Amino acid sequence: MAALLLPVAEVSTAQLAAAPPSLAAAGRRRAAWLLALAGLVAVGFVLDIALGPVRIPLAAVVKILLGRAADNPAWAFIVREIRLPKALTALAVGSGLAVSGLQMQTLFRNPLAGPSVLGLTAGAGLGVAAVMLAGGSGAAGGLAIRALGVGGSWGLVLAATAGAALVMASVLALSARVRDNVVILIVGLMIASVTSAIVGLWQYFSAPEQIQEYLLWTFGSLGGVVGPHLAVLAAVVAVGLGLAFASAKPLNTLLLGENYARSMGLAVGRARTLIILSTSLLAGAITAFCGPIGFVGIAVPHLTRGLLRTADHRVLLPGACLVGAALTLGCDCLAQLPGSQTALPLSIVTALLGAPVVLWVVLRRNNIRSSFS
Repeated sequence: MAALLLPVAEVSTAQLAAAPPSLAAAGRRRAAWLLALAGLVAVGFVLDIALGPVRIPLAAVVKILLGRAADNPAWAFIVREIRLPKALTALAVGSGLAVSGLQMQTLFRNPLAGPSVLGLTAGAGLGVAAVMLAGGSGAAGGLAIRALGVGGSWGLVLAATAGAALVMASVLALSARVRDNVVILIVGLMIASVTSAIVGLWQYFSAPEQIQEYLLWTFGSLGGVVGPHLAVLAAVVAVGLGLAFASAKPLNTLLLGENYARSMGLAVGRARTLIILSTSLLAGAITAFCGPIGFVGIAVPHLTRGLLRTADHRVLLPGACLVGAALTLGCDCLAQLPGSQTALPLSIVTALLGAPVVLWVVLRRNNIRSSFS
């Protein structure tokens, strides 16, 4: 285990070349897992497009995605205009939430940390509520989320990101004085409770039609992100993931503790800012467009560590992207199974799947804290 926790700076090319057979075999096994996960994402992507109120054969879906003429013009319209944007949104949501959860767990060295547990999702929700419910029962009627264009999308992203960043900054400011990770976790939960209470008060004094819009948003959905909204979401998630991948080396070093990281020459404050910025962008943008979607950020990092059996974030980050995308696509497929004209709320499906996964991981790995020490 000690070898697995070596910081990136200590693993040179020469060392990798001279690695014992067991390490080489582990590397090949992880590469095989990443390839298998990429294949699973591809299958889930096609299956997610095929399922829905109108069932489309898988062969027809592949044909349309390859740009060939469809046997049924209605199928081509459904795939290109409705289900392809939804499946692309699932990829962005799954990857972004999984990576932000992985960063939070490493930064706080806490297996229960995540965007939702630490209050980031609640903070983003508060930002969205400020846009959707501001002005009471009169002036904000025109700010309903479905009436917003590209400018409104940017406004929602900025509001949600600002809310998530505000909560995260509060948690970190308190964490500078309190070193106990359990206390920090409780602080995050309390901040989330306060922001939820503020949103509740806002709803109490808002018009019924505004509350209905906000409640629909809280169920979580991938279907409302199309056209320019998808472009905005993809751009913000790409920037957030780019910052996350740039923080792979600092994340490896932070696993050994902040004091050791400083002794290794890491600028801890700068690394922490980079991680917070990345997490706030990912959690804020995804929550703004798709609503609060829980458990992906907590469950996927544990699943990824269990599959790849490594603490190296150069491997974990792409692995979490693939596992998160596959899990979100799978949840969206399950949401379509009732076969009615409406799909199940995504946040309910992820909770039904995510909670047992977290319990299974905790019960199976009695030494789960060893991944963070």
